[in-house]
Amino acid sequence: MKIIVDAFGGDNAPLEIIKGSLLAIKELNVQIVLTGDKEKIIECCKKNNIDASNFEIADAKGEISMTDEAKCVLKEKSDSSMAIGFKLLNEGVGDAFVSAGNTGAVTVGATFITKRIKGVKRPCIATVMPSEKTPFLLLDCGANSECRADALVQFAHLGNLYMKKIMNVQNPRITLANNGTEETKGTSLQKEAYALMKNEPFNFVGNIEGRRIPYGDADVVVADGFTGNLILKTYEGVAKVLMNGIKGIFKKNIFSMLSVIGVAGGISKMKKQFDYKEYGGAALLGVRKPVIKAHGSSDAKTFKNAIRQAVKFVDSNFIEETENLFKAEMKND
Repeated sequence: MKIIVDAFGGDNAPLEIIKGSLLAIKELNVQIVLTGDKEKIIECCKKNNIDASNFEIADAKGEISMTDEAKCVLKEKSDSSMAIGFKLLNEGVGDAFVSAGNTGAVTVGATFITKRIKGVKRPCIATVMPSEKTPFLLLDCGANSECRADALVQFAHLGNLYMKKIMNVQNPRITLANNGTEETKGTSLQKEAYALMKNEPFNFVGNIEGRRIPYGDADVVVADGFTGNLILKTYEGVAKVLMNGIKGIFKKNIFSMLSVIGVAGGISKMKKQFDYKEYGGAALLGVRKPVIKAHGSSDAKTFKNAIRQAVKFVDSNFIEETENLFKAEMKND
């Protein structure tokens, strides 16, 4: 399997991206195509004792920063490492594309270069998240700040299929993020989406409040991109604060440091359970080729796991299943 990687996307590019790609080659038995300035990639490899011959390199002189407008990937920066990555994906050079770059640009590139699956109104960003019980899928996490109720229903269908095909959950519990569990709660968007979802052929179990999400009460949490992104960032921030607080308690004095011996295993397990690095990134669902948006702050381990996610995505045959799903929906309309 060959994975195309944006070598200049993210806060720690290109070194951590290159290191993560090398880990993926060794652990996942994949081939990697790095897109970006060839001279800079080779220079970075030399400085860090990495054999550049491990990778194919597709030269791309431009870069997209985190502050660039999303649509720049289409015109102004069509020579960038990200844009070239999307073009190579379309040409069949690789099986999937992974980037830790500008989220808006990745979404625009996936929508207008890779293009949507027929019948999909809006692609969405789907992030696997940890909970007290089992991982769940949160979508949309930022691709669509505003959307209609019928788009939320499509997100639910995509999330349902993702959990079945990639996470091996047989009958995913689908929920709608809301400020209460009652059917009458929320804005007009949530009320209309609820009315539609309860008649859909998936396991819709109603609204879910933010406080219940970490308990694992759902397998799929559906939200508009604005709400989903707030949930995602708050979740990550609270997890970091709690872990830092626990560290602070045990480092307080010699007695508290000694007490770590008895609980170190449990703390380590909890840290791993709620570590976003274990999942690596988010899938763009509803587009014609596998696209993974890795975390902007990805280190080598996180990026390797994003590539692992891309491999699972390709192996799952998710794209074909999505095409079949929406073909059937269009026939029924």
